[in-house]
Amino acid sequence: MDAVFWIVLGVLLAVAEIFTTTLFLIMFAAGAFAAAGAAALGAPVALQALVFAVVSALSVALVRPVIKRHAMPALESGDQPFGVEAIEGSSAMVLEPVDAERGLVKIDGELWTARSYDATRSYAVGERVQVIKVRGATALVWQDEISTPGGLPEGKR
Repeated sequence: MDAVFWIVLGVLLAVAEIFTTTLFLIMFAAGAFAAAGAAALGAPVALQALVFAVVSALSVALVRPVIKRHAMPALESGDQPFGVEAIEGSSAMVLEPVDAERGLVKIDGELWTARSYDATRSYAVGERVQVIKVRGATALVWQDEISTPGGLPEGKR
């Protein structure tokens, strides 16, 4: 029965990590799964708690810094960007009018919901824009610096 408690706790912590993305709670989930293993081997509750504490502490102290160092954004590490990082800075074609509330653009053959980076600006169908930032599945766009005088907003040049 103790093993079930630790497994449920580990799953709950892992699910909570999905929402926080801090690489902190997942270390405690690892500790809970280690304690579940100790419980399955018949260890007393005090030893299970000790295993949980030791594995969690070692994970936070030793594993988390290594993961965070290797999870550095590609632009900081000098590697070729991929995923959302590769989309930021790309040029896009407006397919449906884009403003602060709605819009649709085509980026490298893919359709993306879009919003204007500057809430006071709007872009008509057929205009070229540049992706400044991606939030979730929405591209925040600005006038394309190549096709429009003025270029990128201040701080993004």
